[in-house]
Amino acid sequence: MGDLLFVHRLHFGFTLTFHYLFPQLTMGLALLIAVLEALSVRRQDDRLHEAARFWARIFGINFVVGVVTGIPMEFQFGTNWSGFSRYAGGVIGHTLALEGVFAFFLESAFLGLFLYGEKHVGRRGAWLASVLVFVGSWVSGFFITATNAFMQHPVGYHVDEQGRLALDSLWALLTNEWLLWQYPHVMLGAVQTGAFVMAGIGAFYLLMKRHEEQAQIFVRTAVVVGVIASFLQVVPTGDAQGKLVAKYQPPTLAALEGLFETGEGVPMALVGQPDMERRRLDNPILVPNALSLLTYKRWTARVEGLDAFPAAEWPSNVPLVYYAYHMMVGLGTLFVAIQLVAAVLLARRRLYTSRPMLWLMMLAMPFPYIANTAGWFAAEGGRQPWIVYGLMRTHEGASMHVSSGNALFTLLGFTGTYALLAILFLFLVGREIGRGPVAAPEHG
Repeated sequence: MGDLLFVHRLHFGFTLTFHYLFPQLTMGLALLIAVLEALSVRRQDDRLHEAARFWARIFGINFVVGVVTGIPMEFQFGTNWSGFSRYAGGVIGHTLALEGVFAFFLESAFLGLFLYGEKHVGRRGAWLASVLVFVGSWVSGFFITATNAFMQHPVGYHVDEQGRLALDSLWALLTNEWLLWQYPHVMLGAVQTGAFVMAGIGAFYLLMKRHEEQAQIFVRTAVVVGVIASFLQVVPTGDAQGKLVAKYQPPTLAALEGLFETGEGVPMALVGQPDMERRRLDNPILVPNALSLLTYKRWTARVEGLDAFPAAEWPSNVPLVYYAYHMMVGLGTLFVAIQLVAAVLLARRRLYTSRPMLWLMMLAMPFPYIANTAGWFAAEGGRQPWIVYGLMRTHEGASMHVSSGNALFTLLGFTGTYALLAILFLFLVGREIGRGPVAAPEHG
């Protein structure tokens, strides 16, 4: 069972990680496109409108690949995690169905209208379509995050006669305390991705001295939106999310912080290496009392370490959780610094000519992808060994009648197929960037 469980987890982890490279950009770009289109209507500026249409074409390519890579995950609930589907399907089936019925169709239908229907609906109709694309993508994110929030902190359910979960209250599920902070934190991470990609492409055009008017629009819009998102990512959403982990998943908090021993006035480790044999953090750089203060608002507050819990309740891979979390936090801090410096240069009218800053913005484009992926690794790895926290162990949710050989074979197939999709995606996006933000043809 050990090898089979590992392959199932690797299988789903790979497909989910690859898939989420695309929704995070669509959700981030959806907001930025709606902002550009709203400004174009208000100012009657065709340059803003063409900027919005350029990014809508990038959005469309990204959206299609995201759909293609997301559909297999629905089937994996049955092929790889049938035990989990039988046990929790009566709850999570509602949010997954709502995502497909309401959000997906809203997003896809109005994206087509925005790209190809402007001559029928006019400029204001196109703006409304961009807003509805934004709403659809963010509603989609809400229902998916609601599903994950239930797995992190189950609410609004009861166990029926067959020992399976059944939904008591859809309202309780959709107002889960965990969801109310996890959702904005996730969406702000997506906005960061959209902002860095938009700013990076704008910086590329400015460095190449191509499409400079449009490039300045890209950079200006991305920096203004991005600097707001970078601060909100830290406070209040990140801070509140950390407090929820401390309240409902204290072993996870200990793993995230590399805290092996319970204490009062606990320091926060900026860096260090978990030593699982000696159960300590090697070579730490500590900020005295900081973890107690950030978690419980008291300098001398007691924080439980991993020694306060049985080893069976610890996250399955403490070093992975620790490193992923610190990578996310470190990059998030870097985002604040980059966006803040860019905003200052923008206010001083020096950003468009500052080649070092333009290079930094262009080279920083991959960082939000890494940070978002690391954040999900920390969250999902921290929840282990539970697939539904406190209710169902991960090994109980795996499909027992699928051989590890079959699971590994399909994983190799997915790997090859997704590699081809990645090449196609990069080719199509590269072609759009090569063409630049020029007027798109009216026909499909």
